[in-house]
Amino acid sequence: MARCTAPREGHRSSSAAANCPACRGRYGRYGSNSSYGGYSAYGSYSSQSSLSPASSGGGQRSGGSGSNARPRWSRSGSSVAYTIAEVRALTPIRENIERRASLDLRDVFLCHAWDDRQGPAKELHDLLESLGVKVWFSEKDVVLGTPLLRAIDKGLANSRIGLVLVTPALLRALPREGIADKELSALLAGERLVPIVHDTTYESLREVSPLLASRSGLSTAEEPMTVVAAKVAELVAL
Repeated sequence: MARCTAPREGHRSSSAAANCPACRGRYGRYGSNSSYGGYSAYGSYSSQSSLSPASSGGGQRSGGSGSNARPRWSRSGSSVAYTIAEVRALTPIRENIERRASLDLRDVFLCHAWDDRQGPAKELHDLLESLGVKVWFSEKDVVLGTPLLRAIDKGLANSRIGLVLVTPALLRALPREGIADKELSALLAGERLVPIVHDTTYESLREVSPLLASRSGLSTAEEPMTVVAAKVAELVAL
């Protein structure tokens, strides 16, 4: 009778299970009786414990057909579901938030193009504020007569994370190296940045800022701004 090799070699990969003379017949293509062996196909990155399977029934699904994960910081009973890619991208941000939990800071700093201040940037700000998120927003936080760059520096220093609203207006503004570009440079320095792509694509962003495009974030391409705001609100909730 064939002996199982798990005690000696383990079954942590599909190839190990497939090569075991006792167990190869019980394992499917991915080396587990369940789909993808608990996300093992995505590697053993340090934040894997932040993932849990999303409920298959009821609730609001977001992020397209790939919405099948829920982060550990998602509140009980939350109707917002996430893609695995979103959880992987947001987990380092959440860990940074938790490390700074004892500090008295704004939840988010909203970086946006000047042309968006009364459009999508204000829409996102209003949605976040309605969900209890404390937002640094230039339209309300820069007092008349205050040097703008100094106010922005202070806002960045006193916010847990930064949101960058990537729109066609921002893509036009970045090559001019204006204020939005300076904000972006500061946010790119650490795990404090969540890009929110709106009315454009990552491909278009990559042509202007490959570094920013390398950061995964959220997008309104497949879900409304209300859902994006709900995800940010869950992310920063302590």
